[in-house]
Amino acid sequence: MPQTILLVDDEAKLRDMIRMYLEQEGYHVVEASHGREALYVARNEKPDLIILDLMMPELSGYDFMRLYSKESPTPVIMLTAKVEDQDKILGLELGADDYVTKPFNVRELIARVRAVLRRAQKAPIEQDLLRAADIVLDRTGCTVHVATQPIDLTPSEFEILATLMAAPGQVFSRLDLLDRMSGNAFEGYERTIDVHVRNLRTKIEPDPRHPKYIETVYGMGYRFAAQRAPGI
Repeated sequence: MPQTILLVDDEAKLRDMIRMYLEQEGYHVVEASHGREALYVARNEKPDLIILDLMMPELSGYDFMRLYSKESPTPVIMLTAKVEDQDKILGLELGADDYVTKPFNVRELIARVRAVLRRAQKAPIEQDLLRAADIVLDRTGCTVHVATQPIDLTPSEFEILATLMAAPGQVFSRLDLLDRMSGNAFEGYERTIDVHVRNLRTKIEPDPRHPKYIETVYGMGYRFAAQRAPGI
């Protein structure tokens, strides 16, 4: 059964072009022209991924994510004509997994679609249980607990945490983490890792300003704090 992608944009011609490419790749595409319609379609179609324009009438992409993220962890790729970093950061903080700035190459968008879907649906070989410090990550159930408390993570946050927890003490560059997340490291998008890590720390750290789990190695990247033996 083909995977379903919800395409949300108020430009009909752009939707037609993207839909054509997606269907050529074998995806089932459903559409909406604004955020309010997108809520209705998403609730009925249960898409595997959402491609979402941010600036739309009736209900913006930002407001759509605020509402729908409470109902489903469906991965989101943002489409935005804005180039300011704060707009991209806001979208990522609301739970988006990636973004593409208009105008864009449709082939790059398709590559990002494949990458996001790939990391949202992990292969059986990666279904295992990770324990580090007082965090337990279950790939099989896609759950994370910190000191027995369940934590809700986006697919990107989950993959970053799983990568770091699998090798405590090992430093991963931003490009390393981006490649683990997407399978394709796109130049210029390393800074999205910083946003995901900041969001992740907010969710799992007792004090995000002084993280004890995810450490920054300046000039290099990030690592999960190595566990010390008692008395050290």
